[in-house]
Formats: sequence, structure tokens, C-alpha cells
Amino acid sequence: MLSRTDCEVRSGAVTLRFEVGFPANGRTINAHELEKILFEFVPACVERSLLYAAVPAEELAGVTALAEDRHFIREELARLDLAAFVADGSILPRESGVSDRPMEGAVPFRSPDEMAVTLTLPHRGPVRGMGVRRGITLIAGGGYHGKSTLLKALERGVYDHIAGDGREYVLTDRTAMKIRAEDGRKVTDADISLFINHLPSGRDTTHFSTLDASGSTSQAANISEALEAGSRLLLMDEDTSATNFMVRDELMQAVIAREQEPITPFLERALDLWQKAGVSLILVVGSCGAYFHIAGRVVQMDAYRARDITAQAKAALEGRPAPALSAPGFYLPAGGRTVDLSGSSQTRKTYRGDGYRQERLKVRRLGKTAFSVGSRELDLRCVEQLVDAGQTLALACMVRYARENLAGCRVEDVAAALMRLVEEKGLGAVCGGSIVPAGLTLPRPQEIFACFNRY
Repeated sequence: MLSRTDCEVRSGAVTLRFEVGFPANGRTINAHELEKILFEFVPACVERSLLYAAVPAEELAGVTALAEDRHFIREELARLDLAAFVADGSILPRESGVSDRPMEGAVPFRSPDEMAVTLTLPHRGPVRGMGVRRGITLIAGGGYHGKSTLLKALERGVYDHIAGDGREYVLTDRTAMKIRAEDGRKVTDADISLFINHLPSGRDTTHFSTLDASGSTSQAANISEALEAGSRLLLMDEDTSATNFMVRDELMQAVIAREQEPITPFLERALDLWQKAGVSLILVVGSCGAYFHIAGRVVQMDAYRARDITAQAKAALEGRPAPALSAPGFYLPAGGRTVDLSGSSQTRKTYRGDGYRQERLKVRRLGKTAFSVGSRELDLRCVEQLVDAGQTLALACMVRYARENLAGCRVEDVAAALMRLVEEKGLGAVCGGSIVPAGLTLPRPQEIFACFNRY
């Protein structure tokens, strides 16, 4: 469930926006068919969807109850110090990689007894499920047993799902950010010194920039930028992480001296992030057991069934030397970076009879995860919590609005100004004109940060 310009309720009025392709014969509008659309089909749609008497009362009450129950769960997450909640009976697998529908015949989720939490919802009543405590939680298990499926459900749990999705009661801290390596991304003025220092070239990693980041550098920048965006929960998968960023095993440490390695592995920062900064971690592991040393909870996915194997994992560590679990010099990035809103694509001036006027940069959505502003394109395919093409279009409009009104501001000030504008005037205000288009969907502040950091 996402906030869209397609449907807005403001000041007691409901506004629906949609696009209609006019029927035509060649290059001539078919007026008779258009008359049917405007005076028969559209009024019928209004009567069936916007009039209370035409909507099934039971269905409407169910939608309202679901929304209120989920609001209650999110409040309980904070009160119970939980990072996430996954209700028993949830269907986590999807129909396919390109479908968001629940898979038929999938194994319903059931919480391990050790992690079970029962919440008494205002409408549905008692609901049992897995409560993921804040701290460091590992999701382990063999390949194809459901580790990444559970993580995907948690990363989408920052949004509320519609009835029938199967994940209606899977809810995650709204600030949670999925972190991955992102080879080739642009990094501008990022402080990655928490993880990368003493480069052979002598480059400053407190203000690091590159047009083509490596896997480890991009992952370090992604974490630093997520912290600046206010994320209190990091979601990571070993499969999409840079190996040399995550851990250095004993043999590698013996062969390559510590002072010759610029990278401080994430293993040595994760515990400090939790204990000193209150930033939790949910990490999928399949081959690296070093993280068992710092885990507060270990969940094994076994044929899509969750088991708590924390005690078993801790017992396996007995007699095994622990790797370095912390590194000196911990701090949080200060932020304060200025957005570079310049570019090769400038506004054009056209003559309109009474003089030259500047034209606005054109905004285009290029698929679900890319857009262009003027001639400058941006690919956001690795920002994995963008779930709707309308969010990409909204980000494109936000970039254009910022270029016109917020040039020279800090990243956090740009994000705050845009969210304030949306709250006060609606999402359509980012278009900067009197006409609000259909098709815009509101992204989270974390995705706004991610967009401008890559721009």
C-alpha cells in the first residue's frame, strides 16, 4: 500500500487521476467512442468505486481493520524493542521472480517457539509470530531452503501489503535498508573511512569520490549513506555482498599483514554498530561461520521452516578461536555533504514571440528502476526496496525540483525539504507546476537519499 498521485484524499475531497488514450481512426479522434468513455464508462467507475453505498460494507470494514491492526503492530515493534515481526501462517514465497503474487502450495511460515511473540490486535485478536529482537540476527541454512525468501519478505515489510498478498502481517522497521555490493556505482564525497583506510594512493576516504566503485567500496558507501539517512536496521545477504568486505579468514590474515590491507571487514564493525550506535543487523549467511561469534540469534531455514539454532551455533564455537570482532576508531559518519546538482543537461531557451524563455528539463522513466532528467540518466536497479515504477518517476521529478530550487544544499536538507513539501502540499508538488500527473508513487526518505547520493 503506497501513497500515490493516482488517488489523494485531502481536505475532505477525493481526487482520482488517470490517463485515457483517446480512440482514433488513423490520426482522427473517434468522437463517438470517446463520448462513451467520458460520459458512460468514467461515471460508472465513479459510482462503483467512490460511493459508499456501492462498496461492500464487509469488504470495506476488513480493509480498515487490517490497516488499524498493522498500525498497532508497528507501535508494538517499538514498545517490545523488535526490529521485525513475521506472523504465523504468512506465505513468504512469491509465484515467480517477476510476480508479487503468493506462491500456491507454499509452506506457511511458523515461528520457532524460542522467538514466538503473541500480539493481541484490536480487530483480529491474538496473532502469534516470530519477533526479531533488535541486535544481530543471522539467517542460516542450505541453498534453496528459504533464507533469501525470508530476507526479501523482511525488506518488503517496510511497506504495508494489501489483503491476499500473504505477507499482510510481515512488518519491519520502516527505516530498514537493504545493503549490497554495487560494482560501478558513482560515489560522491562519502565518508567510508569506517571500513576503508590507508589506501596505497594516499586518497582521503573521509571524502571519497569515484565514478566506478568496486564491490567493497560501494558496499562501504551504501552503509555509510544508509546511516546518514537514519536507518536503524541493515538487511544484508552474503550472496550479494563483497567477500573481502565481509570477512578475512585466518589464513589470509597470516599471509597478508593487517597493515597491508586497507579494508576493515564488516565483521569487525557490526558489533560496534549495534552496541554503540543502536543499528541492528539481519544477515543471511550460507558459507561464512565467522558471524556466529557476534550473533545474538541464529535462525535456520530448513525446507522453508524456521528453527532457532542459537544454542547449537554457540556450542559449535567452543574451543574455536574467535576472529577479531572489533576494530579501533569507531564513529558514525557526520554527513553534511552537498548535493552536486550540476550536469551536462542544461535548460534550453526557446523563442515564443515575446522573447526567450527557459524550458524545463524533461523527465522520463526508463523502466522500473531508471530515469532521465534532461539527457542525464540514473540507474537505481541496486536500490532493491524500490517496489513500484511510480516511485522511480517521483524520484525523477524530485531531482528536477531540487535542481530548480535546492541547488547547493546538503543531502539531508534536500531530503527533508522534499518530504516537507510532500507532507504540506501533496506528492504532486514535486512536479513544480499547476498540473499534477497520475502515476507518481511516494518513495521512503531512504530511497530519496539513495537517489541523490548516486546522482
